[in-house]
Amino acid sequence: MADTLYERLGGEDAITAVVDEFYDRIMADDQVVGYFDDVDMQKQRAHQAQFISSVTGGPVEYDGGEMEAVHADMGITPTDFQAIATHLDDALAEFDVDEDDRESVLEEIASYQDAIVTAAD
Repeated sequence: MADTLYERLGGEDAITAVVDEFYDRIMADDQVVGYFDDVDMQKQRAHQAQFISSVTGGPVEYDGGEMEAVHADMGITPTDFQAIATHLDDALAEFDVDEDDRESVLEEIASYQDAIVTAAD
């Protein structure tokens, strides 16, 4: 059994593939796609892959901005945060990540919810 969640997910290439699937799903979702207007999606995908790699124990240091500062003016609601988390779960499932590991990834992401969610439903 692999030691870290990062390794169990398949490392950099697998995480990059999951992130691509994740953003493909977001870009097709009218509920949340507006958060990414005027966003350089190539850069966003790279940052997200770096972030997920970092929080899952990979040999990657996340160098993006502080979560609160980056999301402060976005007005993300709890419902939209959950919708985005569901897209991540579905993307992980698409790549046959087992349920326990999917849950572990989502728990890591959920630990940032207070910094990301800045608006009420």
